[in-house]
Amino acid sequence: MLFHNFKYFLKTLFGNKMLIFWTFAFPIILGTFFKMAFSNIESSETLDIINIAIIENEDFKNNEIFTETFKTLGDEKNEDRLFNIKYTTEEDARDLLENDEIDGFMILIEKEPKVVFKESGINQTIFKYVIEEITGTSNIINNLAENEIKKEMMSGNYNVDYEKIYKKIIDVAQNQEVKIKDVSSNNLSYTMIEFYTLIAMACLYGGILGMVAINQNLANMSNNGKRISIAPTSKGKIILSSIFASYITQLIGVLLLFLYTIFVLKVDYGTNLPLIVLLAMAGSFAGLSMGVAIATLLKANENLKTGIVISVTMLGCFLSGMMGITMKYIIDKNVPIINKINPASMITDGFYSLYYYDTLDRYYFNVVSLLVFAFIMIAISIIQLRKQKYEKL
Repeated sequence: MLFHNFKYFLKTLFGNKMLIFWTFAFPIILGTFFKMAFSNIESSETLDIINIAIIENEDFKNNEIFTETFKTLGDEKNEDRLFNIKYTTEEDARDLLENDEIDGFMILIEKEPKVVFKESGINQTIFKYVIEEITGTSNIINNLAENEIKKEMMSGNYNVDYEKIYKKIIDVAQNQEVKIKDVSSNNLSYTMIEFYTLIAMACLYGGILGMVAINQNLANMSNNGKRISIAPTSKGKIILSSIFASYITQLIGVLLLFLYTIFVLKVDYGTNLPLIVLLAMAGSFAGLSMGVAIATLLKANENLKTGIVISVTMLGCFLSGMMGITMKYIIDKNVPIINKINPASMITDGFYSLYYYDTLDRYYFNVVSLLVFAFIMIAISIIQLRKQKYEKL
């Protein structure tokens, strides 16, 4: 009986055009619009190579740390280089700056760097930061050299090989990786954030399937429910098989969305795809249970219940950042309790934790939170279903 009802209800779901649209078609259509709207965001957010000038005076030529560092940062053979560098005089550099051919220039005066800008901006900030890093490294090297010399003298060796010590420290400094790296497209991916909220929405749309599963088994909602209520069969098993069929249908819809976004829209979910799928499965279960709870708690027709499920889902996705990526931050800062009970926010936060954090603690916290939310919804539904009695059918 259990398997028979499972097959019957599965066929019923796939035969319902409204359900197929919201579960399968709508997330794919919305994902296509996202790709069209945000396809150029990553390229626009990556850092361009910064045009700068270096005053090639005697102080600069005699400073090995600055010369070698800028040689690396401006190497034309390196596609990931940070700067386009022009080595020139101060007068020419000022002309280049005035004509907006460079973002700024640097001049060394008695080992102290001075940077000159025409205006402030991101490129100027990066250039200034690089200068500060090089200066800090230079100071560290000089301090290490002084300490090495002191050690030699304290040990009784007054015939110090200064060149050898200095060369050893310079070699160590040159082997350090450059701290400035263009990862802007990886750390500021508006498109990925939108697709995370899209997956959250697709998961929560399982609530429509859960709602239909319950409505089909309620005597006051369908003829099938009337037959079940008077049939000498386990109503619990019938409802369970209907919910399971709804969950399988929902997982198929989410799977199709993943396949479409990966192979057609070329969305890169990274190396944590199994964990993303696990999170989507937990999210789908939470969405399904939410629909079951709404169906049992509300005494309304199916169309009204469907509208409420869709409205709750879209509101949750809005608060989690679908219509504006700053919304989630605003809610977290001002009313954090809302996102603590918002399943859409739990799903997107789980994605963020995979994207930004090295550990999985926050990811598993969100997965467990989704499961706890789902079991609370199911518990409420069971209590409500047990209370339902009919005087006549």
